[in-house]
Amino acid sequence: MADILNNPKARRDYEILETLEAGIVLRGTEVKSLRAGRGQITDAFARVDKDEVWLHNAHIDEYSHGNALNHLPKTPRKLLLNRNEIRHLHSVVVIRGHALVPLSFYWKGDRVKVLLAVGRGKDFVDKREDIKRREAEREMKRATAHAFKRSGR
Repeated sequence: MADILNNPKARRDYEILETLEAGIVLRGTEVKSLRAGRGQITDAFARVDKDEVWLHNAHIDEYSHGNALNHLPKTPRKLLLNRNEIRHLHSVVVIRGHALVPLSFYWKGDRVKVLLAVGRGKDFVDKREDIKRREAEREMKRATAHAFKRSGR
C-alpha cells in the first residue's frame, strides 16, 4: 500500500473513531497528477448528500501536460461506497461534533483508494494532553536508550 497523499492534520484535530476504505471517481488527468504526487488533502472533508458521499476541498493539481480538457483542482469528487456503508456513515455523522475526513490517498493495484475516517473534533485541552503524552513517551525512550548505552550492550 503506497501512500500518495497524507493528512497529518486529521489525526491532530480529530479523535479517529473508525476508518473505512472508499474508491474515488477520478478523471485521467487527475490520476496522472496523483502519480506525480501533486495534490493535498489537509483541508478536505466528506459529506453525505442524497445517498452519495462526496469529497470536498481535496486539491489535485492540474496535470502539467493536460490540454483544454484538464480537470479543475478543487472540484467535489464522488466516493464509491456501498449502500449500507453510506447509511452507516450518515447515521454516525448526524451526531454533533462528528466529521468525515480523509486520512490518505493510496494505490491498491492500479486504483486510487481513500482511507476515510469518522472523527470527533478535539478541543484545545485534548490536543495538549496528546502533546504531553508524546513528550513523556519520548523521554522514556531517551532514558532507556541512555541506560542501555551505559550498560555497554
